[in-house]
Amino acid sequence: MLTIGVFAVVVLVVLFAIVTYNTLVRARIRVREAWSGIDVQLRRRASLLPNLMKTVQAYATHERGTFEAVTEARAALQRAGGAADSARANDVLSQALGRLFAVAENYPELRASENFRSLQADLSDVEEKIAYARQFYNRNVLDYNARIEVFPGVAFSRVFAFEAFEFFETDESGRAEVEVTFEQPSARAGGTVPPPSA
Repeated sequence: MLTIGVFAVVVLVVLFAIVTYNTLVRARIRVREAWSGIDVQLRRRASLLPNLMKTVQAYATHERGTFEAVTEARAALQRAGGAADSARANDVLSQALGRLFAVAENYPELRASENFRSLQADLSDVEEKIAYARQFYNRNVLDYNARIEVFPGVAFSRVFAFEAFEFFETDESGRAEVEVTFEQPSARAGGTVPPPSA
């Protein structure tokens, strides 16, 4: 009877270990899947920028500094490795795009361009998808990181090298929405175009 009892305990411990390990693996896979959602949207955003800059350059040829800032920020985002680096690079790109759209404010013909409006709508759509994907990813990271820090997961995370994932967070400037209005000049007071804000 003692042998049967010991065998039963060993089987239960082994089953418990298998279930715990598999739970951690599934949580890690969910985090990686959630990250792929962010990565797809960041790549889509980056792919829209060359067309946007060409459209703006056709009207605002002398805004070289703004175009260079967007180009450098786009390159940094494409080089970024990991959630924290990507989040920082995304914030810098958002600020550079804010300056680009501020430049566009000064060109009524550009604002009226169908191509520009289409690109603006596409970028806005991508921004919403990035925000949703970020929330989904961060929830999965929170769940996974908690699992590897509490018992029994903490024992397995150390033995099998389950490492914590970084959150995809944005700084305060990245959280602030860029407010750009694209009204026709006649809708403004006096129909004048405001001076560049960037």
